[in-house]
Amino acid sequence: MRESESEQVARLLALYAALDRASAEPGTPAPAPSSLTPLATTRKRIETSLARLHQDGLCAIERSRFGQNKAKASRSWSTGWLRVLLAVIFFGCLSASAQTNFTAGLGPVQITLGGGSGSAQNVDSGIKVLFIITLLTLAPSILLLMTCFTRIVIVLSFVRTALQLQGTPANQIIIGLSLFTTYFVMAPVWDSINRDAIAPYQAEQISSSDALARASDHISAFMLKQTRPKDVELFVAMAKLKPTSVPDLPLRVIIPAFIISELRTAFQMGFLIFVPFILIDLVVATVLMSMGMMMMPPMTISLPLKLLLFVLIDGWELVVRSLVRSFGM
Repeated sequence: MRESESEQVARLLALYAALDRASAEPGTPAPAPSSLTPLATTRKRIETSLARLHQDGLCAIERSRFGQNKAKASRSWSTGWLRVLLAVIFFGCLSASAQTNFTAGLGPVQITLGGGSGSAQNVDSGIKVLFIITLLTLAPSILLLMTCFTRIVIVLSFVRTALQLQGTPANQIIIGLSLFTTYFVMAPVWDSINRDAIAPYQAEQISSSDALARASDHISAFMLKQTRPKDVELFVAMAKLKPTSVPDLPLRVIIPAFIISELRTAFQMGFLIFVPFILIDLVVATVLMSMGMMMMPPMTISLPLKLLLFVLIDGWELVVRSLVRSFGM
């Protein structure tokens, strides 16, 4: 068993006292010079051990004091913040109860509490602001799923995979090219929405619900044009809708049908992109096997040939042109 610090100190002090008594007895003969060195060495070791134990004890005491001070400081800090928060809530309640109307805001956005002639209108405006903020959070999903972005980004990713390039071009470049191509393809739809929905609404010729309905009609027409009838029938059957004409289909049926149609079309185009590069891999592997170069990886030879072929046929122009034309432009 390991001795405690108190037991070690007691044992070292007893040994140190025994050495002093042995050296101080009058009848003890003077030690030989050869025996002075072990005695002095032993005494030196005992003194070093006592000093180290004393230092360790002081360090432990200081650590415990520091921990206690830190805990007291954290408790006082939290208590101070709690007092400040309670004071703010108390004075806020007093000011709210002392006023009939309380208005707070930052910039053009204001929140009004209390009665008044325009209270109903303020509540309606607040709901509209809340709806717009929620719509902004869903804007990326709308961009990805209700436009041609899905097909474009998947096909460009297939091109990079078929070339066996791990990080070239980078994801930022592929997404940026997809975004600008999406903007180009969707420009006629945006123009129609701006002409029939946004501009009349800004001129206060139609209400917000009418503007939303007109914009939905244009985006629904675009999605239905790119959606297979089989996918539309699938979601109509699962929604258990009554016989409805195609332009009157709800968005909850059109959007998922459009998404799976885009995925199918993108994978078909990706397969066609893979075919010529697979043929290059087969030819290179066959040539290397016939030459007995089985230890050389085929990718070492096929990758430069793929890049050369892709550059010679102007591959990016062919891919982008095929993508744009696949949307009927």
